[in-house]
Amino acid sequence: MTSQLRPALTIFAVLTLICGVLYPLAVTGIGAAAFPQQAAGSIIEVNGQAVGSALIGQAFSAPQYFWGRPSATGPMPNNAAGSGGSNLGPNNPALLDAVKGRIAALRAADPGNTAAIPVDLVTASASGLDPEISVAAARYQAGRIAAARHISREQVLALIARATQPQWLGFLGEARVNVLALNLALERAQTRS
Repeated sequence: MTSQLRPALTIFAVLTLICGVLYPLAVTGIGAAAFPQQAAGSIIEVNGQAVGSALIGQAFSAPQYFWGRPSATGPMPNNAAGSGGSNLGPNNPALLDAVKGRIAALRAADPGNTAAIPVDLVTASASGLDPEISVAAARYQAGRIAAARHISREQVLALIARATQPQWLGFLGEARVNVLALNLALERAQTRS
């Protein structure tokens, strides 16, 4: 028995050292060297103060700000510790009721806007933390934001155009806008005016 226990414990100790210590340290070091901004959380700072991350959505509900995708994380919205979708199927009555409520909130916030509401404004992403919206979702909100900030819709559309990130590698995914970065650009533009 002892002859079998010693090699088993040795293998266990070696594999624990390799898989539990050396490999995580190597991956962390490579990540920090190759992608320092992302490894540090992609923190966005304003005047030396952290205001959020470019990788995690934030809940904006005031009419003068762009609103992001709804969050399905629990127990609170945009909870990075609880990343995950709602797991509600497309025909689930709870999801349908939630979408109807989100549509009603968008219509109430901008009653004159009769355009079709982009789907990403009423449905959560798979992670529940999506920091970006489609260009169509940003443009849909331009009128409400212009009215709330007493600026022209064209000024808001120009900010959207400047903040638009193209498709990855020119063909993967779709053009998108980071909501926090766009709201910060709105604040800077308003301050300069």
